[in-house]
Parts: sequence; C-alpha cells; structure tokens
Amino acid sequence: MTRKEWLDDDAGPVVRPFALIGGRARSSGDDLDLIALITTTGVSPRDRADITPEQATILELASDTASVADIASDLNLALGVVRVLLGDLQDQGLVRVRPPAQVAPLPSARILKEVINGLRAL
Repeated sequence: MTRKEWLDDDAGPVVRPFALIGGRARSSGDDLDLIALITTTGVSPRDRADITPEQATILELASDTASVADIASDLNLALGVVRVLLGDLQDQGLVRVRPPAQVAPLPSARILKEVINGLRAL
C-alpha cells in the first residue's frame, strides 16, 4: 500500500484509533472515571521517543489539569483509546489521576419521612 492510499483529501491522514494503542483494548487506565482529573507529575519521559504525539498532547493538556472526558474531546479520540493512552502515561509515572470527589449518599426514605413529619408538627 502506498503512502498516497493513507491520505484522504478531506480528512487528512487516516489512522485507525486502535493503531494508536497497538491494537490493545486493556490497560491500567480501564477504570478511569470520565470526570477523574488528570495532572502531570512533573517527571519528564525517559526518552521522548517512548511517547506518542497523542500522549505528548495529553501531557500538555494535563499540565493545567483536565478531566478524562475533556482530554478525549480535545483529542477527538474514543474514550477507550484515551484510557489506554492515559494508563500507559500513568504506568510511566508521567501523570497522576485524582478520582472524582465522592458525593454524599442520599438520605434514606425513613429520614425523609421523619423530616416531613417534623415539619408538619411545626
């Protein structure tokens, strides 16, 4: 296949997302929540050749802290692909993942009924 066949005049270079991650579907980033916050650790890659252009962009985005969803949107890549890329960066110690803040559990129906009864008693 010649290089010309890999180009699309309207879309530019055509590379399948799975090619960006070497065909892998699993990584340590599989469980990353959409709203988990990603920040860089300040550690530089051992060898710049070890990170892909997409991962370099992730490191730029994460220098100011970004969510997994924002990174996927900015890169215009599928969430699964971004999770694999982030997992690789996390394994190399280049990014830190801060899980989303825990939301307090909703009160039980019993407590809500007690509040209503207390309000009615006023």
